[in-house]
Amino acid sequence: MTRHSLLLSAALLSVLAVSDAAAGRNQGAGAVAGGNTSGGNVQLEHCDAPMGTLAVVEDTNGDWYQYLTSDLRLPSTVPLLRMLIQQSNCFVVVERGRAMNNMMGERALQESGEMRSGSNFGRGQMVAADYTMNPTIQFSTSNAGGIGGFLSNFGSNARIAGALLGGLKFKKASTMLTLIDNRSGVQLAAAEGEGRKTDFGIGGFGGSGGLGGYTNTPEGKVLGAAFADAYNKMVVALRSYKAQNVEGGLGKGGKLDVGN
Repeated sequence: MTRHSLLLSAALLSVLAVSDAAAGRNQGAGAVAGGNTSGGNVQLEHCDAPMGTLAVVEDTNGDWYQYLTSDLRLPSTVPLLRMLIQQSNCFVVVERGRAMNNMMGERALQESGEMRSGSNFGRGQMVAADYTMNPTIQFSTSNAGGIGGFLSNFGSNARIAGALLGGLKFKKASTMLTLIDNRSGVQLAAAEGEGRKTDFGIGGFGGSGGLGGYTNTPEGKVLGAAFADAYNKMVVALRSYKAQNVEGGLGKGGKLDVGN
C-alpha cells in the first residue's frame, strides 16, 4: 500500500469511528410500554396525549416491498413504524397483522369450550382501529461503482467503508406515509421523508437489535431515518389539522358538474 493510500485509509477509518459514535448517541434502548418510553430517540416528535388508535398495514404486493425484502433483504417496515408511533405517544397502536391470527385463535378456543372458566376471551373486547397508516418507499437505485479494489485495503471494515464511499444499493430513498380514517375512508394526512447515503451513521430511531437490519445495516439505517423524517413531518402537520369540508357534504355529488 502506498503512503497516499495509507493516509487515505487512516482518514476514512477515523470517519468510521466518528460515525459509529454518532450512531451510538442517537440510538436509545428502544423500549416502550404503553405511554412510557425508555431510551427513546430525542429527535422523535412527541405528543402529550394520543390522537386515536392506529393500525399499520403494508402493501406486500408492491414493487417497493419486493425490492426491500428480496434485494435489500430487510424485514417488514411494520415493527419499525409501530416502534416510532408508540414512542411518540401520538397514537395507540392496535394489531392488525399476523398476530391477529393468534388473537382469533384464542377466541376460537374460548368458543370451543377448551379454555378454563374465567379466561374472558369473549366477544366485544377488541379495540377498533380509528386510523390506518400505509407506508411506501420510492427507490432511486445505483450500482456500488468501481471501488472494489480500493476497499480490499480495509479488511473487515470494507463493507462500512463502502457505504460511506457510495456503496449503498440505492443512492436515494424517499418514503411516504399516508393516514386513512377507517370509518369514512378519507385520507387525513400524507408526509414524505428522505434518506441519502450521506445520512449513514445517524442511527435508527428506536435503536434495538429487535429491528434487525434497520439498525445494523447502511441501507436499513437510511430507510429508518427516512421513515422517521416522514413520521415527524406528519405529526407536525396533524397538530394543526383542519378537516376538509365540501358544500353539501362529503360524498354527495361534489361541486364538479358532469353536465347533462
